[in-house]
Amino acid sequence: MRAFLGWLRGEKRHCSMAAIPTINEEEARRPNRERDNLVRERTRIVNRIKAILARFGIRAFKPNLRKAAEKLEALHTAEGMPLPERSRAELRRNLGRLHLLREQIHEIEQERLRQLSVVPDAEKGPLAMVRLLSRIIGVGIETADMLVNEILSRGLRDRRAVARYAGLTADGRGGTRKTMIVALARKLLIAFWRLVTTGEIPTGVALRPV
Repeated sequence: MRAFLGWLRGEKRHCSMAAIPTINEEEARRPNRERDNLVRERTRIVNRIKAILARFGIRAFKPNLRKAAEKLEALHTAEGMPLPERSRAELRRNLGRLHLLREQIHEIEQERLRQLSVVPDAEKGPLAMVRLLSRIIGVGIETADMLVNEILSRGLRDRRAVARYAGLTADGRGGTRKTMIVALARKLLIAFWRLVTTGEIPTGVALRPV
């Protein structure tokens, strides 16, 4: 209430208003956020599988391989004994979850590629921005999608607003190395913003051929 009254009185910098995203803007962010959650879950399951196998002295098993489920049946402990059946059953279930996650991540990625493939060259908007950024050598589609839908499509008014939104401000207590990293990250983000808003290709940025 105190902050609202200060805003009504017109006090400068007393509070600021957050723009509420539209349904379409929020929907555009869902695939990237869902994929990020799925990737984190995939990492947790992989680590869980490795932890189970480490108890039996097995460290060379790779859960991410396509034939991991087949290789599981032939696994033996470091002493040459078969894996206990309950542990083997738990590993099978974890590999099943891993397979499902892999399919869901692939489904999200394919749908995004399909959407990008039908965007007209003259169209403006988030999808066109994603396609443009993904042409930068060293920037993948996932990174481009995250940058556009989380930052660059918000209508930030200038490069200072871009840097402030991303929280790329130098900490006075940090050392020279940290300050340099923050400065480089700020310049890179601003360069991406200028590219998608004005079409200006920054110095040192190379685009893949269309």
